[in-house]
This record gives sequence, C-alpha cells and structure tokens, in this order.
Amino acid sequence: MGMDFSTLRTLISRYCVGEENWVDSRTIYIGHKEPPPGTEAFIQQRFPDNRIVSSKYTFWNFVPKNMFEQFRRVANFYFLIIFLVQLIIDTPTSPITSGLPLFFVITVTSIKQGYEDWLRHKADNSVNQCPVHVVQHGKVVRKQSRKLRVGDVVFMKENETFPCDLILLSTSRDDGTCFVTTASLDGESSHKTHYAVQDTKAYITEKEVDSIHATIECEQPQPDLYKFVGRINIYMDNEPVARPLGAENLLLRGATLKNTEHIYAVAIYTGMETKMALNYQTKTQKRSAVEKSMNAYLVVYLCILISKALINTLLKYVWQADSNRDEPWYNNRTDTERQRHIVIRAFTDFLAFMVLFNYIIPVSMYVTVEMQKFLGSYFIMWDDDMFDEELGERAVVNTSDLNEELGQVEYVFTDKTGTLTENNMEFIECCVDGHIYVADAICNGQVMPGATSMDMIDSSPGPGAREHEELFFRALCLCHTVQVKEEETVDGIKHGIHQGKSTSFYISSSPDEVALVEGMKRLGFTYLRLRDGHMEILNREDGIERFELLEVLTFDSVRRRMSVIVRSSTGELYLFCKGADSSIFPRVISGKVEEVRARVEHNAVEGLRTLCVAYRPLSPEQYTEVCHMLNGAKLALHDRDKRLAEAYDAIEKDLILLGATAVEDRLQEKAADTIESLHKAGMKVWVLTGDKMETAAATCYASKLFHRNTQILELTTKRTEEQSLHDVLFDLSRTVLRQHGGMARDSFSGLSDDCTDFGLIIDGATLSAVMRPAQEDSNSGSYKEIFLEISRNCSAVLCCRMAPLQKAQIVKLIKASEEHPITLAIGDGANDVSMILEAHVGIGIMGKEGRQAVRNSDYAIPKFKHLKKILLVHGHYYYIRISELVQYFFYKNVCFIFPQFLYQFFCGFSQQPLFDTAYLTLYNISFTSLPILLYSLIEQHINVDILKKDPSLYRDIAKNSLLRWPIFIYWTLLGAYDAIVMFFGAYFLFDNTTFTSNGQLMTTNTQMMFGNWTFGTLVFTVLVFTVTFKLALDTHYWTWINHFVIWGSLVFFVVFSLLWGGIIWPFMNYQRMYYVFMQMLSSGPAWLSIILLITASLLPDVLKKVICRALWPTTTECIQTKRRCLASEPSTIFMLSQTSSRISF
Repeated sequence: MGMDFSTLRTLISRYCVGEENWVDSRTIYIGHKEPPPGTEAFIQQRFPDNRIVSSKYTFWNFVPKNMFEQFRRVANFYFLIIFLVQLIIDTPTSPITSGLPLFFVITVTSIKQGYEDWLRHKADNSVNQCPVHVVQHGKVVRKQSRKLRVGDVVFMKENETFPCDLILLSTSRDDGTCFVTTASLDGESSHKTHYAVQDTKAYITEKEVDSIHATIECEQPQPDLYKFVGRINIYMDNEPVARPLGAENLLLRGATLKNTEHIYAVAIYTGMETKMALNYQTKTQKRSAVEKSMNAYLVVYLCILISKALINTLLKYVWQADSNRDEPWYNNRTDTERQRHIVIRAFTDFLAFMVLFNYIIPVSMYVTVEMQKFLGSYFIMWDDDMFDEELGERAVVNTSDLNEELGQVEYVFTDKTGTLTENNMEFIECCVDGHIYVADAICNGQVMPGATSMDMIDSSPGPGAREHEELFFRALCLCHTVQVKEEETVDGIKHGIHQGKSTSFYISSSPDEVALVEGMKRLGFTYLRLRDGHMEILNREDGIERFELLEVLTFDSVRRRMSVIVRSSTGELYLFCKGADSSIFPRVISGKVEEVRARVEHNAVEGLRTLCVAYRPLSPEQYTEVCHMLNGAKLALHDRDKRLAEAYDAIEKDLILLGATAVEDRLQEKAADTIESLHKAGMKVWVLTGDKMETAAATCYASKLFHRNTQILELTTKRTEEQSLHDVLFDLSRTVLRQHGGMARDSFSGLSDDCTDFGLIIDGATLSAVMRPAQEDSNSGSYKEIFLEISRNCSAVLCCRMAPLQKAQIVKLIKASEEHPITLAIGDGANDVSMILEAHVGIGIMGKEGRQAVRNSDYAIPKFKHLKKILLVHGHYYYIRISELVQYFFYKNVCFIFPQFLYQFFCGFSQQPLFDTAYLTLYNISFTSLPILLYSLIEQHINVDILKKDPSLYRDIAKNSLLRWPIFIYWTLLGAYDAIVMFFGAYFLFDNTTFTSNGQLMTTNTQMMFGNWTFGTLVFTVLVFTVTFKLALDTHYWTWINHFVIWGSLVFFVVFSLLWGGIIWPFMNYQRMYYVFMQMLSSGPAWLSIILLITASLLPDVLKKVICRALWPTTTECIQTKRRCLASEPSTIFMLSQTSSRISF
C-alpha cells in the first residue's frame, strides 16, 4: 500500500493544483538511479538534451522559409506578379526588365541571410561540442556538452564554465562552498558564494559521489535567475532524508567556477530549458521605419498604377465604341484575339497597361537601397574615431539593414556594469568623526601610478579620538564577506603585486567591499585571512590581531546594511554594522552624526557610493539573547526570511556612529558626456541593470543621468511592502501629473525639454507585479498604463535587479506603447542579449564579458562613448541620405511614367510606348541611378564637427520627419508637374506640322523631322537632364566624385543616344531610333526648347526652397546659411597663413 500511496502523492504533486511552489514539478534521479523499493514510484520523465540552438534556418528549410520571408515584402511580391504577367501575355515590354532585377535582389539577400545564419550555426556547434566531464560508474568520463542529460553528475574544475544548470553536491573546499562569477548572466563580475547540500558535501571522490542515492524534486524551468525552489531526498538505509534547496545551491549555465579547485554537481535543467536559454529572445527580422514608409508609399503608387491602368482600359473601349475606330493596325492583333470575349480582352488590356506603367514602381530602388546600406556600413567600420587602441578593435556592422534607424532613436536602454562603468571600484576617502582621510588611488588591488603616500586632508585627530579612528578601520577590516586569494595570479592576471613582492588578493561578491578593504590596507590596517573561524588583521604596528567571527548578518536590499558580531582576543564582544546612510542614521544613538551626514551628502552629490559605519558593544547576556533570536529564525520552516528580518531589526539598534566611506565605480571614458549629448538630442535614457539599487543610483548620478535637482521617485519592493502597489502607483502618478499637468502629449517621444525634474527607480520584483496580467484584482489591468504615464514624465529611468528577460519586457512595453517610439538597446554581456534582440536597434559593446552581446547585436562598438558618433553623426547622415534616395526615386519615376500616361490620350489608348525600349530599360539602371547612389553614400548636409557639438540637430530628423506624408505628396506633385511641363512643352513645339516633298512630316516652326520617336526622345532628354539637375540642386557636399558622376551620367546618356541611333546594329531586326537623336540635336529651336523646359521644370522647387529658407528656416538650414556666409572668410585667412608660412620658411 505504501507504494500505491507514494505513486498517488507523486502524481497529485505533479499534475494537480496544490501548494504554489510544487505545481508542475519535476523529479530528477541523481546518477539515473532508481529509488529504493517501497519509498517512491519510479516515473522516468523525458527531458531535452543539452543542445543550444540560436540559428534560424536548417539545411532543409532555408530555401522555402527564406523565400517566404522575402516575398512577404510588398515590393518583391509585386515584381514577381508583374514578371509572371509579362511571361503569360503579350506585353509592350520584355519580361527581363522585371525578372532580372528581382532575381538579383532575392539572390543577394538570400546569400547575406544564409551567411549570417551559418555563423550562428558555427557558434552553436562550438558550444554544443565543448567537452564536459561526467561521473559514470565511479569514474570521470569525457563527453560532448550536447550529450549531457538531466541527472548526470558533472565534474567541474576551476575557471570552467557550467554547461547547464546544476545543483551543487560537493566541493574541494572543506566548508562545502564554491565561488562563481555570473558576468555573462547578470553583468556582475564579482565572486558569489554557493553552497553544497549539507548531507552530500563530504562526498569528495568519484566513487563516493557515484554512491549517492538521492532524488531531487524541483519546479519546472522558469527564467527568473534569482529564484529556485526544490528539495533533495537522500536515501540512507532506505529512509529518505529531505533537505530544502534554494538559489544558493543552484549553479547557472554560463557562470564560471572561481577560487575553487573542483566541484561535483548534478544537472537539473539542460539545453533550451536552462535559465540562460529561457532569457534569450528568438532572433527576428528587424525592419526600419524607412522601409515601412517605403512599403506604404509603394501601396499608394500601386493604387495610382491600378487606377491609371483602369482609366486607360475604360477610355480605350469608350474610344473604340465608335464604329470608325478600331484596334490600330500596328498592334498586330490576330483575328482570334479580336474575336475573344470582351471581358477577356479588357482584362488582357488592363494587364498590358499595368506592365506599360509598371515603371512607376521602381524595382531598381530596392537594388539601390540594398547597395547603399551594404556599402554605407563600411563608413562605420572605417571610422578611425571609433577605433579603440586599448582593445585594438573597430566598430562592427552585423546588420546593414538598420543604418538609417540609427538616426531615429528616441529611447536608449543601456546596461550599467561594463557598459556605463568599467566595473572597477576605487576607494576615494573615509570620514571618521568629521576627519577626512584620502588614500591615493587604490583600485581592486592595483596600486595606481603616483600612489606613494597617504594624503591626510584634515589634521590628525587628538589622542582621545585615536581609539575611535582605529575602531573604524578595524570595523571595515571585519565587516565584510571578502575572501583572500593567496596565489599571485587570478584568472591568469597578476594582482596585488607591490614592489616586486607577491601579496594576497581579495575577492568578494561585492566589488566595493574589496575596494574598502584595499583602502584600509593603504591606511595601515590589512585584512589577512579567515582561519578556523577567526579573522586576522595586521595593524599599523605590524602586530596581528585575531577576532573570532561569531555571526554574519548578511546584506539584503530591503535592510540595505550588513553586520558582523566578533569577539576580540581580550574577550570583548562587538557588533559592527555598515550600510546605506538612510538605514544607519535612524539606528544611531550617539556619534558625530551631523559632520558625517554633511560629508555623505557632499559625496553623494559627486556621484560616489557612500556607506556609513557604526558599532555596538555587546555584553555576554545580550550576545546570548542575540544567538537565541538568530537560531530560532534560522530553524523556522515557514516565513524564514520574515523572521530573520525581524531578528536583524531587533539586533541592529542603539548603534554608535563611527564614520563613512566613499567609493567610486569608475565610469567609462566620456560616458557622462555621451549621456548628456543623448539627452540634448531628445533621447530618453533608461538604465537596466541586474545590480542593486544603491550601486546603480550612484552610477546614474555620476553619469549625469540623474542631476542634483532631480526628484527621485521610488517604485521598489521596500516601498510596496509599506503600501500596496496600487497606492504607490497612484501616489507617483499624482506627483508627476501635478507638475506636468499641462505638458504636451508628445513628451513621450523624448523630444520635450520640460520633463527634467523627475527620475524613476524601479526594481525587478515590482516590475513583475506591474507587468502581471489582470486576474484577481480588476485594477491591476491599468498598472502598465499608469507605469507608462509616470515614466513618460520622467527625464530618466533606472531599473535595477532586472532579470535578462525583464530587460526585454521593458523594451517591448515601450515599443508597443501608443506612440511606437524607436528604441535602442546597448550592453556588453549575455544578460543583455534579450533586450538587444528586442529593441529596434541592438548595439553590443566589446567588453570583458565575452562576445555574446556582440554576436547577437546589429552593431558592435568598442566603448560606450562611441555611441555618440554612431547616432549623432552616422545615424543622422544615413537617415538624410536614404530619405532623399527614397523620395527622389519615386519622384523621378513619376516624371518618367506620367508622360507615358498622357501619351495614351494621343495614340488611341493603344499601349504604344512613348520611349524606346532601350530608354525604358536603362533609365533606372544607368542614366539616373549612379548619381543618387553616390549622393546616398557621401552627402554631408552639415559638417561632422557641428553634428557632434550640437546634438539638438538630431531633433530635426526625429519621428521620420523627412518621410512624412506631406513631404511625400510634395515630391509626387512635383514629379507630376515636371512631367506635364515636359510632355506638353514638347507637344506644343510640334504643334504645326507639314509634309515635305519626299513624304516626311516636318514641324513648320523648327524644321525638324517629326515622329513619335522624335517626340519621345525630346521628352526623355528633358527628363534625364531635369531629374539629374534636381539632385545637383539638393547636393550640399561637392567633391570631384560628385562632379564626375553627375555630369558623367549626362555625358553617358548623350553618347549612348548618339551611338544607339547613329549605328545600324546588325543583331536588331528593326531600328526605330536610327538617326532620331542626331536629327533632333541638329535643330537650334530644339536646343532652346530643352533649356526652357528644364528651367520651367526646376523653377517651382527652387522658388519653394528660397521662400521656405527665408521665412521658415529649420535649425539645419540656419547653420547651412551661416556656414556659407562665413565660408569665404576662413578660406582667406587660411590662404594668408599659408602664404606667410611659406615666406617665413
């Protein structure tokens, strides 16, 4: 019966709703051993292998999947349809004109995407084939990472990276602990302590570990890095002993073993079920705002095309309704075609008109855009300003499709550790009873150059205060969780070497703790080691002091302090406490509080991380009471955290203030300047970090994200414990709306200067509550909207204690908001990959935390400071260039096809082309494509230095301002106007015609041979010159290349026309253009007509520009005008200086 009940219990706990933590759990058999008979039912579950997959395609699905994605583009699908129509029916133009460019675009894009995915496959294989060591049958065997299974016991050595999520069974350290770094997961490079299961930590050999008989019950995989609930059942004499498992027993995939020789651990989550994999976003195809505008314009032009074809088809049959008019003889229609049903004939004619006017939608634009993006990306990679000499790295472009999106960013989401900061803590000063001590530049064990002596700002305290000073130094040497590394090297890098002597090196879960202990070392008190439960200190007189470590009251983000209880060699008991000023000052009963508070506030304003230090002497009776309280809390099975918090609160009181410390987390070079520039450019900057609130907030002040007058709004766990989340949100909402009640709604876009008063701080736990969908509480449905309302009225937002997936959720929330702003995410670790993939533009930094962020990003830069140039200069230029390219292409194609539409009214709607086939084919490919391609690569409407100095110019192009509908309509109407001028100008020129003696039709006013090809050639000549001159008028940055390409393309057109019509080509059956171009140019009035028509076409655009610049100039236009006014003066000075230097030489 016992067997049946255990089976029932297992099934109920696995499949039924029970206690929250145990719903949908899994059971893992360590070493794949069945439990003893009669204890528990053996139900083997199936788990995935340890294979990681980040690639998008496989060998088999690449062609269909890639073709599907490409033909989802409106343009590609449209050109495919046109190509098929040209193949099926008799059309005025050849299928090659549509098929060849389409094939080129599809092929180039497929090769590019296939290569990118091949690189992802390669990276996956290198990870999946990495060797790991597994204990089997009492021996350590080697196998590939991908073959690892849940339940395998893994053997790991120091500096190896964990291949999956593991539960720690035993370590090489006697106390059953190991140290890991999780830089690739949460961005923190500090050492974290993890603990082996108490009952298995004594098993330290392969055979002993293999003899462990146990099962693990735990929750199913979920992405929260900081949460894990489980239990281990260890069978001893067939009786299970249950022990709880928590996050302190869990080793995550991607973390690295440090300062521990080896460990044994069991795999519980593998492959795509690991927490690291669950925090990864799937890679999706990103599309820029410009491409979306192009698709919208394409739909408009498609409607114009269909309406043109319908109008012409309808008018054709209206015109042919007269019995005297029929299908023109030169269309060569057969009797069978003439006798078809009228619906079929009308549909065929409609398709023929569609093909004739098809050139209004330029397939060559997509080829040109692809080339512009691909070639333009090299300017980022070649930029010497973005080359980092220290790393020896240049900027990298992984995705050239988003170049112009760099000029549209409204929200910047940045990681903190390793992105804004160097993650290098530096001890700055300490203040003891108002006396300030500064030790020269100590930085993570490295004595910086010039650090020769201790700099005492204030005079040394008197003899009475000497004891207090030394107690302060001792407190900092004892109140920490620092470990001592005795070896000379850590991670292969020499540390702690001073004057050629090998010394100990400190490691800790908190880098600022290391900085404080190093600072004390410079001030005369050296922490040596923790040995046999005693902490040893080397004092100023080189005497070793021993303190017995009795209790450690660990730090947590709610209390914001930590304490230790120690016994000195003389038997005195002390409680030393350090923490944030807000958590220490209220608990202090004596000490020089005002002097220390003033110094703390001064340092906080400077952006330094401050801690206050206090102590409390304990009597033996008080210590006994403390022990009783702590032991009672630690042994509690329910609400353990709550009872521990209450015990800590009761113990840490009646403190005597000793002083305060100031530590600096050094910002990356020019990080503050970059953030300030982004703010001036109208961007909102959010910092998303896994770090704790105090650390992150100090960095935000130092990087000028928060200013001295910024009012900080907290939406944190501490506050939601005091008030309900609902009340906190509404309080904050009232606060910001009271201030910004009348503010413009467009402030959300980040382009308003008004919202500079508030800074919001939110933590991961509170964000989860805000993002949770409405279920029980009907009010919770609006939490997201209230949060957005608060954040849009804040100049900066700090999100701390974020899991990687939460970072992506924040980005997604802003992306999906009402205004749909363009977002950019920047980070340097694997923990940033999710938000990098989620944002419109993802940028990886080539930091110390591996290359995952760089591999998954769209762009990679060596340092955060390079973000300024890539956005304010490259992004600005790319957007200006491509917006002109898109508008210009549509404009020149309206100019090209509208005369063809007008011509149908004069040729009986017979689908007769106005232009020769060679002109139709080469107009977009040769005659007009190269000038706009070059413009889109090298145009600089404003100097680089001005763009860097004046970030506000970025606002001129924000919100896709150059591709808005009014501007698009203006370009379209300008194209239609130019087409009408060209067509009817040429038409009236040919108005009066007579027959000559040899039967040729001549114009009476120009004495030029007249014919439809002459007429079309005249229109086409004016067209090519007009659209080329239009581009020349729009060009601000002239080089010899511009001159060569612009004037060269016109020369090429003339030379081609002369050759095309001046030679009888043997491979052609007929030659309609023979001698047409020469005959046209032989007429003087034709020359005059060409000049007049070009002038008349360009005049309205020139007048519009002059009037707008004079009456309503933009910031950009004002700067251009100012530079032109000053252009002559500097050049004169430069010439004079050259002359004088030559004379003096």
